[in-house]
Amino acid sequence: MSISLQKGQKVSLAKPGGGGLTRVKMGLGWDAIAKKGLFGRSKAQSIDLDASCLMFDAGGNLADSVWFRQLRSKDGSVLHTGDNLTGEGEGDDEVINVDLASVPANIVQLVFTVNSFTGQDFSQIANAFCRLVDETTGQEIARYDLSGAGRHNAQIMAKVSRDGQGWSMTAIGATADGRTFQHLLPTVAAHL
Repeated sequence: MSISLQKGQKVSLAKPGGGGLTRVKMGLGWDAIAKKGLFGRSKAQSIDLDASCLMFDAGGNLADSVWFRQLRSKDGSVLHTGDNLTGEGEGDDEVINVDLASVPANIVQLVFTVNSFTGQDFSQIANAFCRLVDETTGQEIARYDLSGAGRHNAQIMAKVSRDGQGWSMTAIGATADGRTFQHLLPTVAAHL
């Protein structure tokens, strides 16, 4: 059963029958809002949102990043399946797979961000969401709807943190501005 997350809400990633999740995927989906064109015809605009996973150590230092220019973490535990430039189609438009069991011990937090590389703000984006899925069963564990269509063009979506022997997810939902994850680092730092 999926949990719909609210800003700041934390959910354990322990399996219902005991044990922890070992492989998860973070999916990002969105649609462009149709824009009125010539003679009043509606035309869907292409929106290039980008999902990123930022890997932090216990000191809050960025140890690695996975995004459209680096699709795999240096250790291979995090893999981005590729850049979607339009948001067309149903379901997840971009996916980041994480093998939690293989994440190096020095990495304590994975922060997931989304930004508009082409600069459009979230008032032009419809049906945006991120979701966490147990990759071994395909079951959706948690969903965070990216509400709050506004003039920002980036959002710090969620973080997955080591929690004792397992992991937990916290929905952040902080708005930001920036075309790549590097522009978002000051906002991310406030949530580590």
